[in-house]
Amino acid sequence: MKKIAPVTLIVSIFLLMFTCNAFANAPIIGKWKTIDDETNKPKSIVQIFEQDGKYFGKIIELFLEEDADQNPTCDKCADDDPRKDQPTLGMEIIQNLQENEGAYSWGTILDPKKGKVYKCKLWVDDDGTLRVQGSFLFISRTQTWLPVK
Repeated sequence: MKKIAPVTLIVSIFLLMFTCNAFANAPIIGKWKTIDDETNKPKSIVQIFEQDGKYFGKIIELFLEEDADQNPTCDKCADDDPRKDQPTLGMEIIQNLQENEGAYSWGTILDPKKGKVYKCKLWVDDDGTLRVQGSFLFISRTQTWLPVK
């Protein structure tokens, strides 16, 4: 039986740890182009990130029509929501998602245009798109978001 040199063993362990850590990152982390399920047009770029074991997403870019307000705010948000009347650009719209059996749920998503907060569930499809489902009671809507390279 061949002996493994100590340097080879250390390098192998390091590479294994790096590889495991890379796969441990949630597949939802990154930038996603949101597509409006009603108009089929791009609306924004959302950056999803992990903080303290939970997942959040904030708007980092908006795609606005020329005649639209170029600095929209969440004027329809509830009065007790700290996002009320805040700029949409930079707004955290996904909050407190937790990994749950291959998906991410138990958090919320805000539609800043309507000011409504919904229960949220995210999962990555086999084609690499992000499925985003917002629901209220028994009604739900699902959008497909595209990865931004």
